[in-house]
Amino acid sequence: MRSASPYVIVNDLQQSVDYYQSVLGGKIKVLNKQEGRLLHAELHLGSSHIHFSDSYGKPLKAQHVQIILDCESENELKQAYHALSEKGTITVELQDTFFGALHGEVTDHLNQIGWVMNYFKR
Repeated sequence: MRSASPYVIVNDLQQSVDYYQSVLGGKIKVLNKQEGRLLHAELHLGSSHIHFSDSYGKPLKAQHVQIILDCESENELKQAYHALSEKGTITVELQDTFFGALHGEVTDHLNQIGWVMNYFKR
């Protein structure tokens, strides 16, 4: 595993990352901006980061935790994905994405933690 980072969904992404940066410091890395609207960004704090996503207009639910995993290999991602989905709930089927990653999402059965998994084909 390369890393595990929090994945936080918010209504106003630009306002949120600006606020957290003003409180915590760090550097903002823009990952996806379309038509002037920030959709994905990371707040880098030392050697870690928090990944933020826009809610895309959907009402926010009381999802208490989502963790994003940056896997070192396709095999590592598939093992984690299948193990977590065995008793959990698949929320995004394993798929190749437009952003160059093998991607899947699963909510585990034990604590209802959302696991967002990527293996970037570099």
